[in-house]
Amino acid sequence: MEKIIKLKEFFKSEKIDGYFIPKNDEFFGEYVSKYNDRLNYVTKFTGSYGFSLILKSKNYLFVDGRYTLQAINQCGKFFKVITIPEKMPKDILKGNITIGFDPKLFTKKTLEVFFNKKNFKLKPVKKNLIDKVWKRKNKLNRAKFYTLPNNSVSNNFSTKIKIIVSKLKKRKADFQFITSSENNAWLLNIRGRDSNYTPIPHSYILIDKHKNILFFCDLKKISKSFKKKFKTIKFLDIDYVDEILIKIRGKKFLIDNSTCSFYYEEIINKNNKILNYNDPIYYLKSIKSNQEIKNIKKAHIFDGVALTKYLLWIKKNFNKKRITEIDASNKLYEFRKKSNTFKFSSFPTISGTGPNGAIIHYRATKKTNRTLKQGEVYLVDSGGQYEFGTTDVTRTISLGNKNERVKNIYTRVLKGHIAVANFKLKKNTSGANIDIVARKYLKQIGLDYSHGTGHGVGYFLNVHEGPQAISKNNKIYFKDGMIVSNEPGFYERNKFGIRIENLIYVKKEKTRRYFENLTMVPIDKDLIDESILNEDEKIWINKYHKKVFSNLKNFMNKIEIDELRQACSAI
Repeated sequence: MEKIIKLKEFFKSEKIDGYFIPKNDEFFGEYVSKYNDRLNYVTKFTGSYGFSLILKSKNYLFVDGRYTLQAINQCGKFFKVITIPEKMPKDILKGNITIGFDPKLFTKKTLEVFFNKKNFKLKPVKKNLIDKVWKRKNKLNRAKFYTLPNNSVSNNFSTKIKIIVSKLKKRKADFQFITSSENNAWLLNIRGRDSNYTPIPHSYILIDKHKNILFFCDLKKISKSFKKKFKTIKFLDIDYVDEILIKIRGKKFLIDNSTCSFYYEEIINKNNKILNYNDPIYYLKSIKSNQEIKNIKKAHIFDGVALTKYLLWIKKNFNKKRITEIDASNKLYEFRKKSNTFKFSSFPTISGTGPNGAIIHYRATKKTNRTLKQGEVYLVDSGGQYEFGTTDVTRTISLGNKNERVKNIYTRVLKGHIAVANFKLKKNTSGANIDIVARKYLKQIGLDYSHGTGHGVGYFLNVHEGPQAISKNNKIYFKDGMIVSNEPGFYERNKFGIRIENLIYVKKEKTRRYFENLTMVPIDKDLIDESILNEDEKIWINKYHKKVFSNLKNFMNKIEIDELRQACSAI
């Protein structure tokens, strides 16, 4: 509360009545370093997405449905938690008031979505008010940027630049200002370590129709050998972005309104014309090449070995020794680290047993840490970054569960998972078409879940990546090489959570297009109610487990092979 009081002390001098705080930093990446996590500093909220609105008399925290319970538990004492609606609720902003915000941390698009009313004023505040309060102790990461090996990607950076320049010319644009670090990583086949969970290089790129490229970043992260690989690119300190953009006049720009900040859009728009197109790299990046798919399959085998050994270990030991959620999460990390191809986790592991499993994006803390107990179900959602792929997988396992209702719901989630995996893809199939079948069997008994069914996944990049997704409103058509998660679930507050997640990709054979599984981890048969499965679903499960066994058996010792054989035996 002391931080909030100090923050409000600046309202008078800045002539504002409130202040808007986002989760993201100025690069709008998926995960924010502790050094720049201003939302967490003020609210103690640890989720990956949210906003806070601090008013003179009240404090609000906006989160999406994944984080509602978590936010209430972490912040409910000092903040009114609101599940994000399409627009700001009418009763929050009343009268002629002024809301301050840091223009480098918001896009115009975000501001329009949340603040689309006219009875108040938005005021850019140049110096971030949180930074005035927060005396940081953590140091910024100085890890060097590096290039991917040639066998990791199909197209070199010169080929990709030609593609972008051709799109610039086609749209009659003079420049593209690329503000998404993940897109810069894709364009130049480079990676960095500017996030705890994503190998992104914080940077901006300005490219013109003549193939001239300016690369803006912290120059301490650029080595001489790195520079030599990009002889046609000029590297500049990130502090020079403003100076360069201000000098450009009378030109046509492509920017992406999801990652170009209010601050930079205002600078560009003052003397130039902004064309209304999305950054084409998002779409190009979503379609993985044959080489990338081949590499990703290797990553999933290594990841499958680690996670399967871990799940077998949990099944054998939860009744023999005290294992907490944090203990379990640490043990999984140990299993992954045994592979020399593993770099780091792709997101914070969700390790939740019993009622904690019902918190969709739960993260165990000392305060919430439960022991795995007989009779409960345990949910673990985790992933790894490997030198040739990104993984994300969820399994829910029985800890001696005897509850028939839980088994019934689990099996309906599994039926939805299989329906997605077996979906017959057409040229115009979108995520909205597929989302319906994922929920079908839960809805038969009046149940549903509050998150999307699937998200795109990057290639040794972000674990959540667009533009494709399996959700009620996603209209992007699935193309060959696109990866998406398949993760229906169900969550009963204060009781249990269930989710089954595999990564799948669009494969084409002759004229047939279908989803093929990437994830290689057994699905817990102890929670399946076979009586509500049809024959086709049983065949799918048996075929999947046969493939899992075939891929993993050579990495197991004698005892583990027997346990794996049992886990993958036919139903």
